[in-house]
Amino acid sequence: MPQKKYPLELRERAVRMVLDALEADPGARRGIFRRIGDQLGVNPETLRSWVNQDQVDAGDRPGTTTADAQRIKDLEKENRELRRAYQILKSASAFFAAELDRPSK
Repeated sequence: MPQKKYPLELRERAVRMVLDALEADPGARRGIFRRIGDQLGVNPETLRSWVNQDQVDAGDRPGTTTADAQRIKDLEKENRELRRAYQILKSASAFFAAELDRPSK
């Protein structure tokens, strides 16, 4: 798994700071990301995506939750593996069927 650029603790702290600031002043949404991002050394758009994903995971915003996205990723990987195994078995079956059709010496 590739290493994340920001530690999980920083991400959680940044999201918490933004959500607290939004509770205090909901009208300042635009400037909050830049201000807190500058304070913590995080790109404002990265911070915005973290907050949006946190809101999706909490059920406050529509979208695919992190758990659902991971499950979909795992199922797609399993699907690829099963398709590959199927192709191998299909090729082996064709090979052995051809061997059975060949006359014996």
